[in-house]
Amino acid sequence: MQGNLTALLITSTIVLVVVLIGFLAGRDKSNRSSVEEWSVGGRRFGPLLIWLLIGADLYTAYTFLGLTSTAYSGGSLALFAIPYTIIAFFISFFFLPKLWKFSKDHKITTLADYAKIRFGSKFLSFLIAIVGVLMLIPYIDLQLAGIQDTLTVAGTGFINVKFVVIVSFFLVALYTFFSGIKGPTYTAIIKDILVWVIMLFLVASLPIMHFGSWGSMIDKLVVESPQLLTIPTTGPKGIPWFLTASLVSGLALFMWAHAATGVFTAKSADALRKNAIFLPLYNVVLILVIFLGFVAFHVLPEGSDPRFALLNLIQMSYGGVIQGLSFATIALASLIPCSIMAIGASNLFANNIYRDLINPKVTPAKLTMITRSMVFVVIGLALVFGMVFPSALVSLQLLGVSGMVQIFPAIVFSLYWKNQTKEATIIGLIVGLIVTFTVYATGTTFGIYEGFWGLLANVIVTVALNPFFVKNIKNKANPIIDQLFAKQQQSKIMDIKKGA
Repeated sequence: MQGNLTALLITSTIVLVVVLIGFLAGRDKSNRSSVEEWSVGGRRFGPLLIWLLIGADLYTAYTFLGLTSTAYSGGSLALFAIPYTIIAFFISFFFLPKLWKFSKDHKITTLADYAKIRFGSKFLSFLIAIVGVLMLIPYIDLQLAGIQDTLTVAGTGFINVKFVVIVSFFLVALYTFFSGIKGPTYTAIIKDILVWVIMLFLVASLPIMHFGSWGSMIDKLVVESPQLLTIPTTGPKGIPWFLTASLVSGLALFMWAHAATGVFTAKSADALRKNAIFLPLYNVVLILVIFLGFVAFHVLPEGSDPRFALLNLIQMSYGGVIQGLSFATIALASLIPCSIMAIGASNLFANNIYRDLINPKVTPAKLTMITRSMVFVVIGLALVFGMVFPSALVSLQLLGVSGMVQIFPAIVFSLYWKNQTKEATIIGLIVGLIVTFTVYATGTTFGIYEGFWGLLANVIVTVALNPFFVKNIKNKANPIIDQLFAKQQQSKIMDIKKGA
């Protein structure tokens, strides 16, 4: 289908303006003065900026394009995105403030840093860093796919799409290198405003345009395609898959390096609690966007590519101006999360692989430059990988969720389990990864999400082996653990005094 020149010009103009704002956000040299300033903004972001940043971080182009695509082809399975985010935000209310306080006290900027200090283990830190970087590359690739699909629909016949995608991602890498976390944070304000305005406009107008009203659309769905409104009870993706995918994805959400980066920018634990309360508001948009997949099922020609369901629906329903605003929203939902993901991955590599294992004596200034420069490497690898293996991106990202959840015991359990040992945690993590990839490779899921089997094995091994190693830490003074569990210790002392 031929692109629309007006839509292409509007999309390009908005994206270029936002990229320019990204550069302007970093004009203060202090943004590049240290890894902490560059990657987490000196931990000075309040509740509103955190809400916008993490919202921009987690609700990406893949969220909107992927959910409509899944709804178009798989019906109500797409609704798993709703419970999984609710699970993630609910548990984040409890553990993120504690993690944030510890990170601030020890100037931590990655989850691998936390594991290194908490367990006194560079090897565990390395494992978490490797998992974080490798699992994040396909996720960055999906942002590449999002903007590539958008430009394909908007620009066919006018531009060389691959060339423009490469230029776009180079510009994002450049402003990320220059501005650090402040670039995507301030551009996220524009992206999130567009998401709310444009997506709500689409979900309000498209059912009316094609069916007369939301009620008429629902009636048509019930009569002509009831399979879209139910979750299968059998097959590889039935109710057991839906439940376990929701649970695993929810536990994994804040284990991603880019999500952790957003968390560490907060100026207070209270900002994170407020964030956990208000982030579920985005689910209002998500639920309605899923229904656009159902609209596309009835409106688009039979045999249409599900990958382009939302984009083609927009293209056939509106003129150039609305197309341009809609495509710009989706393009920004690709580029801005890509920037935050690149910061997270660069941080992991520079701090927990280069500094900890290759050059422990690196100066702070050199480490800051290496961290910033890794942005080009990460985005470059994602570009190459995405163009060489375009059909593998979605499946690899889903596998990435299963991989990332394996660090949950190392991070979250250890915030509450004082006697958790590094040996049991390392073995559990390795076993969890092996089980996950084995289940994925063999396809023996038994209708359960792959990551669930890995996490189950991980937890069982960690809990079962921990007693064999706990003697190594019980009789040793450890100021780090004492600090982490200070309130728990104070509570025990108060209980003893009351009992006396």
